[in-house]
Amino acid sequence: MDTEHSAIEGRNAVLEAYRAGRTIDKLFLLDGCQDGPMTTIKREARKHGTLMKFVTKERLDQLSETGKHQGVVAYGAAYSYAEVEDMLRAARDKGEPPFLILLDNIEDPHNLGAILRTADSAGVHGVVIPKNRAVGLTATVAKTSAGALNHVPVAKVTNLSQTIEELKKQGLWFVCGDMGGTEMYRLDFKGPIGLVIGGEGEGVGRLVKAKCDMAAAIPGKGKIGSLNASVAAGILAYEIVRQRRG
Repeated sequence: MDTEHSAIEGRNAVLEAYRAGRTIDKLFLLDGCQDGPMTTIKREARKHGTLMKFVTKERLDQLSETGKHQGVVAYGAAYSYAEVEDMLRAARDKGEPPFLILLDNIEDPHNLGAILRTADSAGVHGVVIPKNRAVGLTATVAKTSAGALNHVPVAKVTNLSQTIEELKKQGLWFVCGDMGGTEMYRLDFKGPIGLVIGGEGEGVGRLVKAKCDMAAAIPGKGKIGSLNASVAAGILAYEIVRQRRG
């Protein structure tokens, strides 16, 4: 996997990055700029499903490391992304039922990095993240994962709900972490499974939650109502590990 990560600034540099096949996670563009090169960049961004944000010149100046952004600053992925099918193939090769973690509304890179560490330790075959409203594979994620990103494939998908539907057709069933769900010890986590974890603010989105087969609550006695997303992922993942070992 490619571990290089830095901001890409300037119109020619961004276009060359696209032509070279580099994955661009996020693109900041000068709001209102409609000239030819900018139109070409926007077309490439749409073609590759890049998240675009239109901002002021002042914001671009803040983001720029060189002061020569020419109205565009891009952030490439620190690591390359895998495909969901790669994860299913890895499970088949190991003779194991697939175990995936799907993340919804996880925007904190430290949370994603910590979840990747748990995924590696728990034998998860891959982690799936959405393109929008989610942190990508940034340098901070790579550092926080403490090397796990070298061993856990991460796929980025356009629509998490649709991905769940497609995976259900391949035999997986899905459980989401939800404080209002059934206590996790009362649920059966054996077999091919996808664990869906939401961000601390919104949790799992309504549409994604509706696609899940069940909701699992982590029992607790404290006065704080919810756990950090990475902690919740760790607890639920290891309950799945415990049950799968029988």
